[in-house]
Amino acid sequence: MKKILLLLVLIISFSSCKKDSEKSNTTPKKVKPKPVYRFGYKLDDYKVIQDTIKNGESFGAILDRHHVFYPKINKIAGTIKETFDVRRVRAGKPYTILASKDSTEKAQVFIYKHNKINATIIDFKDSLITAKRYEKPVKKVLRTVSGVINSSFSVTMDSLGVNAGVTNEVADIYAWTLDFFKLQKGDSFKLMFEERFIEDTIYAGYGEIKSAVFKHKGTDLYAFRFIADSIKGIPEYYDDEGNMLRSQFLKSPIKFRYRISSRYNLRRKIAYYGNKIRPHRGTDFAANIGTPILATASGTVVESTRRGGNGKFVKIKHNATYSTQYLHMKNRNVKRGQYVKQGDVIGWVGMTGNTGGPHVCYRFWKNGREVDPFKQKLPAAEPLKKSIRPRYFEFIKPLKYQLENKTFPVKEPEVIESIAKK
Repeated sequence: MKKILLLLVLIISFSSCKKDSEKSNTTPKKVKPKPVYRFGYKLDDYKVIQDTIKNGESFGAILDRHHVFYPKINKIAGTIKETFDVRRVRAGKPYTILASKDSTEKAQVFIYKHNKINATIIDFKDSLITAKRYEKPVKKVLRTVSGVINSSFSVTMDSLGVNAGVTNEVADIYAWTLDFFKLQKGDSFKLMFEERFIEDTIYAGYGEIKSAVFKHKGTDLYAFRFIADSIKGIPEYYDDEGNMLRSQFLKSPIKFRYRISSRYNLRRKIAYYGNKIRPHRGTDFAANIGTPILATASGTVVESTRRGGNGKFVKIKHNATYSTQYLHMKNRNVKRGQYVKQGDVIGWVGMTGNTGGPHVCYRFWKNGREVDPFKQKLPAAEPLKKSIRPRYFEFIKPLKYQLENKTFPVKEPEVIESIAKK
């Protein structure tokens, strides 16, 4: 019996020693960190320097401080000038330098960050100097917002936490079909637009506005982004019947926050002239000094000057029939002979010439005669061709369904929705 007990003790001791031996031989393996790549470079191979361009600092001064001398700097600037003008680096812009890890710590790559998404990479570590544009991968999220007008469209959009750029772009889309200063309390809207994110969480601005609908005076006014000509690739916005929202002329030369202080009236009494009857052949849009004045249609500037009671003004010839004129500017932004596009800023509201307050007097010429623009049947932009309409209606079907899928809010704006779109 003693022999059996002794044997069991030996077996248990041997087994325990073996386990202890196995434990001692099993040491945790060191996990080798994965190499980090940014902008296509393995950062472990360089000394990484991140900084921001200071006031008065130039591209040359930055490279010189990082041990690249001026003969090489001049060669870099000359080689890449078609891709990147080194004179246009701006204070406040961040940059990254990849320098050698030896004792010289000489810069080899300069990365200029235009914004959160785009950068220019200048590589001069070898005799071959290159410059290329870089764009970070961006995730696009389709966001849907809807609201009810209680005071104004811009105030409602602010309450929804929407980027002001979206508000302005929506105003541009509907500029020919909807007067935002005539929206009524209780009017409602719904928009679908892209928001862009870097690495899923870093907001990088908004993208395309895909579709929208305004419920105004009981009527649904739709807008769908569509590229009718795949060769030109120019997007336009059309309604649910295939009519282009853009007209040949904007309704107003001022985008937001204006009031019509005086209309076209050939028998108007003008206070400035002692309430004598003097024809007023323009429409006055009152706005704050410095408010941008927009070209209501594309055309060529035929006058940009200052003269008498008109003060500083610009006149644009749009075609053989129509011209427009914008008076009393604080400053002009265009020159005679310059071609401007619809919506371009041509000047700013002021009080030059004979005027009792800040406004722009908008004059509309037809066949060489000043007329009331609000009484003209102005030409609309071309609608979709019949051959394209079936494709368009098929394209907007899911977009229209998404806009109509939820009822418009009745009292308060709906909670903002975010829908990830693969």
